Order: sequence, then C-alpha cells, then structure tokens
Amino acid sequence: MSAYSLQTRLDGALGGKTANALQRSFGMRTVADLLAHYPRRYATRGELTPIDELTVGDQVTIVAQVRSATDRRMRNRPGSLVEVIITDGRSDAQLTFFNQSWRLNELTPGRQGIFSGKVGEYRHGKQFAHPDYQLFDDLDMARMTAEARANEPIPIYPATSSVSSWQLQKIVKIILDGLGDVADPLPEDLRRRHGLLGARDALMRVHRPDFEDQVPDARRTLRMHEALVLQTALLQERQFVRALSATARPAGDLLTAFDAALGFTRTPDQVAVGDVITTDLVAGWPMNRLVQGEVGSGKTLVALRAMLQVAQSGGQSALIAPTEVLAGQHLRSIARMLGPQLAPQLMPTLLTGQLPAAQRRRAALRVAAGQALIVVGTHALLSASTTFADLGLVVVDEQHRFGVEQREALRAKGSSPHALVLTATPIPRTVAMTVFGDLDVSTIRTMPPGRAGIESFVAPVGEKPNWFARVWERVAEEVAAGHQAFVVCPAIDADATVDAKHRAADDELLDDDGAPAKTRWGVVQATQLLHGHPAFAQMRVQMLHGRMPGEEKDTIMRAFADGEIDVLVATTVIEVGVDVPNASTMVILEADRFGVSQLHQLRGRVGRGSVPGLCLLVTEADATTPGRARVDAVARTADGFELAEADLELRGEGDVLGDVQSGARTSLRLLRVIKDADLIALARQEGEAILSGDPALLQHTGLAQAIERRLDAAERAALAKN
Repeated sequence: MSAYSLQTRLDGALGGKTANALQRSFGMRTVADLLAHYPRRYATRGELTPIDELTVGDQVTIVAQVRSATDRRMRNRPGSLVEVIITDGRSDAQLTFFNQSWRLNELTPGRQGIFSGKVGEYRHGKQFAHPDYQLFDDLDMARMTAEARANEPIPIYPATSSVSSWQLQKIVKIILDGLGDVADPLPEDLRRRHGLLGARDALMRVHRPDFEDQVPDARRTLRMHEALVLQTALLQERQFVRALSATARPAGDLLTAFDAALGFTRTPDQVAVGDVITTDLVAGWPMNRLVQGEVGSGKTLVALRAMLQVAQSGGQSALIAPTEVLAGQHLRSIARMLGPQLAPQLMPTLLTGQLPAAQRRRAALRVAAGQALIVVGTHALLSASTTFADLGLVVVDEQHRFGVEQREALRAKGSSPHALVLTATPIPRTVAMTVFGDLDVSTIRTMPPGRAGIESFVAPVGEKPNWFARVWERVAEEVAAGHQAFVVCPAIDADATVDAKHRAADDELLDDDGAPAKTRWGVVQATQLLHGHPAFAQMRVQMLHGRMPGEEKDTIMRAFADGEIDVLVATTVIEVGVDVPNASTMVILEADRFGVSQLHQLRGRVGRGSVPGLCLLVTEADATTPGRARVDAVARTADGFELAEADLELRGEGDVLGDVQSGARTSLRLLRVIKDADLIALARQEGEAILSGDPALLQHTGLAQAIERRLDAAERAALAKN
C-alpha cells in the first residue's frame, strides 16, 4: 500500500462513505484535517469515568463496567426493552435498547468498555438511550499483557452522534499505519533550542501513545506548530499589505482648524494614537490599524481627525456602523464636532437602507461626485450602486458586528484605501496577537475628565424576590430627580415564538446553563409592567427594538436624547454608541443571558456625563451557574480590559474569538490564548526572524506547506481582507 501524505484526500485513503461521514461531522477533507483532530483526553481500562459528574444533555464518551442486564416486555406497546446498568464502582447509569434482545449476549456483567451517547435522566438517575459502545475484549489486544492493557492510554476524541470516538480511533489507526514522511513546519534549530519533537513523532505520540507521559511533549510540539503557522501567516499578510501602494494623505489646514476649535484638551492617549495615525496616513502603504478603547474614551474623535487628514487632499472617508440608530448618531455627532465652519466643506452625508428613495438617491449622488468627503452609513454602503469618487479611508465601527467579506466589499470601492477599525470591546493582548496579528493595534485607556462614572449592582431576585420591587423604585427615584433610564430586555416579546433567525437579528443571547430558550422578560412585557406600575403613572415610557422601521427607531432615539422620554425599554439595539448624557440608570433584565462584553457595552450607555450612572443587573440565575458568574464579574469592575480577561476565563477563547473575528483564526485546536500567551509571543518572534531572512519561505518548505494546508483558499482570502 502506498504511503499517505498530509495532503492525501480522505476519500482516496478511506473510501467515499467514511470520508463523507467525516466531512459532514467535522469538515475534514484531507489526512492533515483528520490528524489535526486531536484526542480530547485519554482513558485507561483501569480508570472508570465518574458517572455522577456527567451533565444531562451532554454528548459524552465514558469508560464503565456492566453491572447487570435484563430484558422485559413493554406494557403499553409491543416489543421488549433491554435495560443495562453500568457502573464506575460508585454510581450507576442505565442503558436502554428497544427490541434488541441480542445485546444480552454482549453486555454481560463484569465486562468493561467505552460507551458513547447523550446523557439523559430517568427516575433521578443518568440514562443513555441506544448508546454506541465498544467492549474492551473486542479490541485487538491479544499480544499485550493484562497489566499493559490496563494502563495503555485510550484516546477519547471529540465525537458526534454519527461518528463515535472509537470509530475515529480506528480510522486514525488506518491512516497512521500508512503515513509516510511528514514535512516539519518547525526549522531544525528551533526544535533543538526548545526541545521539541519531529512532526511525525508528535502526531504518532498524540494519537497512539504507548504511555500517557509521551503525550505532553507531543502536545507541546503541536501547539508550537499551530502558533508558528498562524503567526507567520499573519505576518505574511502584513507584508502583503505593505507591498501595496497607497495615496499619501498629509495633514493640513482642515485638521489645524478643527483642533483649534475644540472646546477641550485631548487626553494623552487620544494624542498618542492620533499622532500614530497621522504618520500611518503618509506612509507608502495602506494603514491597517485597530483602535480599541472603553466606551466614551474618544475613538470617534480619533477617527474624525483621520477623516479630516484624508479630506485635505480631496479623499473621502466612509464610516460603516452596525445599526441605523448608531449611523444616524455618528452623523449628528460628526456634524456637531465639525461645527458650522467645517461641516459645509466636508458635507457629512448619511446613506442607509431606510432612507426614503429620493433622499437616498441625492445622498448617493453627492458621494459619487466626491462632494461628500465624509460618508456615514450601514450595509447600504456595500451596495453595488454606491460608488465613491476617491475613497481614501474606511472606518469600521464595532468591527465584531461585521464579517471580513463585508469589510472587504467596502475597501474594494477605493484604490488600496487606508483602514481604521474601532472597537469598544477591549481585547486581551494574546487575543489581539492571535486574531488581529496582521493589524497594528492601538489602545486608548485614559478617559476624558468630567465623567461621573458608574456603580453596578446585582439584583439576585431568584434568592431575594423583594429586590425586584426595589429595582423599579430606584428607577422611579432617578426619573423623579430629572434623569432618564434604560430598561434592557433579552427579547422583543417573551410570549411569542422567537426563532433563531429573528433572535440573531436583534438579540445575541446565551442559552447556556440549562436556561430555557423562552425568556421571561421581553420589551413588550416590561413596557406593560411599567405602564401598570403606580410609580410610573406620570412617566413617559417608550419601547424600542430592532424590528421597528429605521425611521421610527431614529425618531424614538432622538426623542429620548431630547428628554422627551423618561424610560426607554429596549433590546440590545441600544448596546452600541447611543449617547444620552442625562441617562443615569440602566436596568438589565435576565442579565445572565448576555455575555460579559455585551453587559459592559450596555452599561456604558449611562454615566456618560456629569450625572452618576447606576446599573442594576437583574437575574434569577443560581449563584453556581456560569451565567451568574458573568453577571458577578461585570458588577465587580468597570475596567473593560480586566473584564476581557475574565471573559476569556469564563467563556473560553473559542467563544471570544468567534465574537471578534470570522475565518480561520477562530478555530484554535490545541492552542489556548490564555495558557499559551508566552508561546504565542515566542512564535511571533520566531516567525519574524524566519520571514526577515526568507520572505517567500523558499528555504522553509515545511512551514509554507503547513500554512497552505491550515489556510485553504477561502480562509487565506478571508485573512487577506482585514
């Protein structure tokens, strides 16, 4: 049989049926894809899985022993039911099989094996209905001694209902038995300096270890593979961007006049980041910079100064925002900051899908003719009918709301325009290095003076029901003092059937912790509650949500900003960018359904002026649940960067990376951005050294091949679009 390479297609190595199952379940197409599906853990025959630690609803693979097996006729329908009790020595679980009496011949008391299925519950005990299993005596282990069999590691793979862990074990064995030479992505001197294994040895030891103490070195080597491949790919993308030519945009009278008219002094961070951007815009290649900063730290000011610098030479800037409300607010804020002298020169123009047809045509004409030097919009900016005379700068606000394809579609409307990405979701250093390694990252930490700040409290109404009434009393007290309040709900209508499509359009909820998909509080229900509450009888209460027409949403937000509404009951449509300095109070109902960064963003809507902010996080979640841990973390600190680290710890980097970036870089395998921070930094240094002497990787073919395998054509294109 010919040897397999990492590039070998699975349908050629395993046959179409098995290859199709692997592709459907895991997206695997090649031997490299299969061998990068590493074991989650290792079991041994002498170590049974604690059954009482299993979570109902999870798909699990466990090692257990058969305690008893019986077959009985069913009472209410024809047929028989096989009931098997398996044990770990302390706790039991039940296996059930319908009309399969022949299983009694296999599942005899005393036999051990691997059992896989979804954990159910029956009569207060754990149950598996029709699980898959593999008994140890059925494995080809005749050549081994009893002691060796008891201690040999059994790889337990991430599995699905259609492809079990032991099926993967058998498939991997077939491939490893025929695996030929493996080109090593790590240079020999790097392996020697850090005591790492060769690539083939690492794969063999991680998938088929003789002893469990062989696994750590294999994993350490493969983590370095992953880190070096990703970091080198990101560094290559930076090289590619810097190989492009861009129009230099030197600063001039417009920026000077703007700075002179500012009624305040910029913070040190605003000055520092602004100076870096000024330098970027006159370089010979396109700027590709991410600016992160807390809500209200002045990112919009920094972006506007960049727009003025581009406008000096007649270039246009396009700012894309995730919602109609935020786009409209950005336009008003920009026009206000420009003032009556500069605004007519730059003609800031709004372009959204909700504009009346005639108004939208006029706006599009101003953009196409180059009259509008600052254009603010939503996805309408991506339309084929939207053209620019000279697009020099693309600004993406709250970038995690956009995919790379959308950002690229806007950049493609210019000739290598500069790009400035803004986010108020603080990003830990290792995440920034892993996800945005091809962008230059700047951070605004200092906040403008004069802000009163926010106090946050958890209202655990599941434990203390009386606190629910006190929440509304506090809101009424704040409104009576002349302030305004937000009430945020996790749904529009809790009584309606909310499908996943509608929810994703407006509410990014977390249905973990075993929480029911149906929420208790929607905007409709909360508004009804307040309309019937005696303390709110004279108050102006209004609702706002994402399914309202854009014009209606904008009208409501303007009325709230003008003080014509006392309490705004809304979904997360108000999460980003809404600026009402008189708003003092934020109530978030079912706060445990939101993520850490989302809670932090929502909280940032209050305490924006001289009025002290109050955030009440209302939750019925038990104190031991992950949802409650998120809420408690937000209440403990207002430091977004500290919360970003907590978010990584609580949710895991898979979720966090998925929030901030689509494409290849979200799918980390062995690498963990918290635990492997030093390794990621080391890999970046090694990648820089390699590329400095071999930019095309002609002398590092193993690394070049690994990058090509790791990033297919679509992923490579996605990577290049940042």
